[in-house]
Amino acid sequence: MGATLSTIGFVGGGQMAEAMVRGILASGLAAPKQITIAEPVTDRCELLTRRYGVVCTQDPDILCRNSEILVLAVKPQLAAPVLANYRPLVSERHLVLSIMAGVTLRALADSFAVPARLIRVMPNTPALVQAGATAFSPNPQATASDREIATALFAAVGTCVEVPEHLLDAVTGLSGSGPGYVFTFMEAMIDAGVLAGLPRPIAWQLTVQTVLGSARLAQESGEHPAILKGKVTSPGGTTIAGLQVLENGALRGMLMDAVVAATERSKALGE
Repeated sequence: MGATLSTIGFVGGGQMAEAMVRGILASGLAAPKQITIAEPVTDRCELLTRRYGVVCTQDPDILCRNSEILVLAVKPQLAAPVLANYRPLVSERHLVLSIMAGVTLRALADSFAVPARLIRVMPNTPALVQAGATAFSPNPQATASDREIATALFAAVGTCVEVPEHLLDAVTGLSGSGPGYVFTFMEAMIDAGVLAGLPRPIAWQLTVQTVLGSARLAQESGEHPAILKGKVTSPGGTTIAGLQVLENGALRGMLMDAVVAATERSKALGE
């Protein structure tokens, strides 16, 4: 990877920012002294400093002076008031990455006084355990090196791909909202295990490992899920009996509808 990470600043010190800090430090992309976090809550600021050895401040000017890469990690409803503080501070030397859902590159560009190098990012919550799925879109000012930096940062907390901005709503509907679908599926499997007579802790353990193992098998084998499904489905066996119930209930169609609905909702929120 040809990108060089120098100094990194986080606007906001919430869970996703902390996950990124953890991944950056674990991967050796940067040292604690190269990371600054702007966090308004004093207790949270002290915790991050104590836990990771990073610099934490409540002053936007200090953050911008300390950092060449800025990661906007605040809630999207706070975007306008927070970015107003940074408008006079962001310069051409800064690369700005935003993980604020629904805030477009155009809206970000309008927030700054200079034609900033911007990258809009859509991560998901498994980044909290360095297993995230992230997609990003750069604006025309962002360079090839900037895109390499974004890839490196988010590969540190999972997997990362670049897509055109108009596809980020679909990314939101699929991987951004996807953990919610998977957790609902897992909850149903656990309850089903209890219904079938298993103690709940055992049903939980078996369900979590089954989902984790299936995902790992798909990732490491590189085989299409339909092929892997076929390998566990014997003629007249238990799996095909269960799959018939899922097909009768239109599970696949419902999941497709869920992704499309979440995509449309993402589009609406960005308008």
